[in-house]
Amino acid sequence: MELTLTRIAKRNAYTIGRLAIDDKDFCDTLEPTWRDIGWGRPGRKVNGSTAIPEGRYPVVVTFSPKFKKWLPLLLHVPQFKGIRIHAGNAAGDTEGCILVGENLKQGMVVNSRIWVHRLVRAITEAREKDEAIWITVQ
Repeated sequence: MELTLTRIAKRNAYTIGRLAIDDKDFCDTLEPTWRDIGWGRPGRKVNGSTAIPEGRYPVVVTFSPKFKKWLPLLLHVPQFKGIRIHAGNAAGDTEGCILVGENLKQGMVVNSRIWVHRLVRAITEAREKDEAIWITVQ
């Protein structure tokens, strides 16, 4: 399974994106602001309020002690640990993780819990077929 997160609106306080599964639109995303230095150099990180770098990362579903539920976890993200895809509505609900939902209000996603549930179910079904799960962030 290939997840693709395409960032479509990079604002001062948040980043809105679209998540696709195997090239099919799935839902919207919200992340903290992206801090791009430019000229091909990676962005600077501000702890707890920076979107992860663009790249391709393996994804697993593991139990989150913080959220007390099974959630997708991105592996091998440079300069970041514990990057999950989870529920939330605004940039203040994430410290670098990816929130999923519907971007029906400016700077927010709504119906997030529903979309997390649908994503975990899709990933679980792919894993039951022995598929590897990857996400490309662009």
